[in-house]
Amino acid sequence: MPKMKTHRGAAKRFKMTSTGKIRRRHAFRDHLLEKKSSRRTRRLGRLAEVTGGDRKRVKRLLGK
Repeated sequence: MPKMKTHRGAAKRFKMTSTGKIRRRHAFRDHLLEKKSSRRTRRLGRLAEVTGGDRKRVKRLLGK
């Protein structure tokens, strides 16, 4: 059976850490930032962890 190819779209959106966690960006930080508080936009700038049922799906897309 041939090797599974990495889903290139997923590879650009998610990063694996050395401990095996999958990191993602937050939504709602792209535009219309004037009405959002500084505290909120700072929080949205940090990376989040992929959890729950999505974790297994993303891991498969990344070929891990």
